[in-house]
Amino acid sequence: MTTTELADIDLLHSISVALIGEQDRRALYDKIVDAAASITGSQFATMQVLCSPDHPSGHGGQLQLLCSRGLPPEAVQFWQWVHRDALSSCGLALRRGERAVISDFEQWDEITGTEELLCFRNAGIRAAQTTPLQSRSGQLLGMISTHWSQPHQPSERVLRLLDILARTAADLLERTIAEEALRKLNETLEQRVSQRTAELMAAEEQLRQSQKMEAVGQLTGGLAHDFNNLLGSISGSLELLSHRIQQSRLEEVDKYISAARSAASRAAILTHRLLAFSRRQTLEPKAVELPALLHGMSELVQRTAGPGIRVDTLCDVALWHAFVDASQLENALLNLCNNARDAMPGGGQITLAARNLSLTVHEAPHHDLAPGQYLHLSVTDTGVGIAPEVLPHVFEPFYTTKPVGQGTGLGLSMIYGFAQQSGGQVKIHSKQDEGTRVDLYLPRHCGEVAEPEQDAAKAPAIELQRGKVILLVEDEHTMRIILSETLEEQGYQVLQAGDGVAALELLRSRADVDLLVSDVGLPGAMDGWQLAEQATGVQPGLKTMFITGYVQAAGRQVLTKPFTLHAFASRVTELLADPSISQATRADATVMVKS
Repeated sequence: MTTTELADIDLLHSISVALIGEQDRRALYDKIVDAAASITGSQFATMQVLCSPDHPSGHGGQLQLLCSRGLPPEAVQFWQWVHRDALSSCGLALRRGERAVISDFEQWDEITGTEELLCFRNAGIRAAQTTPLQSRSGQLLGMISTHWSQPHQPSERVLRLLDILARTAADLLERTIAEEALRKLNETLEQRVSQRTAELMAAEEQLRQSQKMEAVGQLTGGLAHDFNNLLGSISGSLELLSHRIQQSRLEEVDKYISAARSAASRAAILTHRLLAFSRRQTLEPKAVELPALLHGMSELVQRTAGPGIRVDTLCDVALWHAFVDASQLENALLNLCNNARDAMPGGGQITLAARNLSLTVHEAPHHDLAPGQYLHLSVTDTGVGIAPEVLPHVFEPFYTTKPVGQGTGLGLSMIYGFAQQSGGQVKIHSKQDEGTRVDLYLPRHCGEVAEPEQDAAKAPAIELQRGKVILLVEDEHTMRIILSETLEEQGYQVLQAGDGVAALELLRSRADVDLLVSDVGLPGAMDGWQLAEQATGVQPGLKTMFITGYVQAAGRQVLTKPFTLHAFASRVTELLADPSISQATRADATVMVKS
């Protein structure tokens, strides 16, 4: 091995050690350029990186200057970006895809008379070579260029050493490019995750809104259909009633009155089911003994189901009391039994079952309930079952698979709302041709069980409080007139107001008001609750009774739908006659629900 070859090996070794040990990217580029100038003995040297097609600078596919040695500032500015058509060794190498050597720019015909030649002259450059930097997979990464101030043709030895340097430089450049990409990825990762999360949330909200509007459309369509039928029955009955009175055919009046009342009652039931679905119905939960209730329901269902259907009742021994509204539970169970009966046109079996259930912290989430003690009721049938595509929709309001006229689609949605409002849950399981089981979970009653209330028929009659003054506050004009006339027929003196402000003015002018009867939802800034609070400030100890379409918190006594005038007048009489009742607040007010 010659002395020159040994010197070359020592030179390349020292260069490799210096490059591989350098961690600073800018310093690494400087050392690569210095090594190229040292190998070639050039006065100038540069290193460029090839920009990707989607480079943010807009110079995709061009060479970007990374580092230079010996070039004046104007030359650095001129060659900051080099495109494929550039008249230079870099442009030539980019077009060819291999090394380009220009031994004398003054003798290169293509550059004669161009701005590039003028720039080379101003920088003092006469010759140049450019060696591509390629990855081991053959991808072009950039270029190393050296420039001489005099015409020059590099030797084969120098070009061979440049190739070795280019191999090492390409590996290091590929590493730095990957590190830079990773750095940028990490910098933007949080931003991109946040952006993607926001996009997904927006898409989810849009889907939720679409589903909500679809549900609202289904709900309002069903409401309009059912209420139009009921309103048609009521208005038609009243119209015929008017005609018969004008014709003096009074013997036919009763049937039209009955028809109107029946339609109004069905409308009240429909509204009640809607309130149950929305969990805004008025409930009166108390301790309920389930065995007696279920056996009573079993007898009723058996009588209505017919001889082809067998009804069984299974109850655990020492069954706990449930804390629930008994009448609403009966309605829910009756609705489920009717559905079970309809699912077995050829006969079958209905099983009513109840058992105690204690849910731990680990078990409760599987039932969508809080940990605690519950009564688990189930209604099981051996009917046709529910199709898999129908099952997810069964609790939606007005969703029904029954023929027109055989169901409103509110039964299961009412049960769902009732269970939720009662602090429980409802689940449904079904297989086609095998049957359906509906599970109802209700909270356990903890505490003393109250004695049964006295039968209303055996209670002593309450004497009318004739001459008492009642302030009636109701914004619906027709309703106010009807209620006022009902009270006046009982011998009461009635003051009327359509809003809270007018009611307070009457209270300030009359000190003899015995009872305030107010709707909760009043126009203006003052609702019924606020009116009652201010009214007691004007007349301390004033008795108050609320009437409302629905309440979210039940009061001390609640008269549920349908709101009859007889029940209204009776309750007013009870309040006036009860000396233990004074002023009412939002928590303890007597609440009546009007239809």
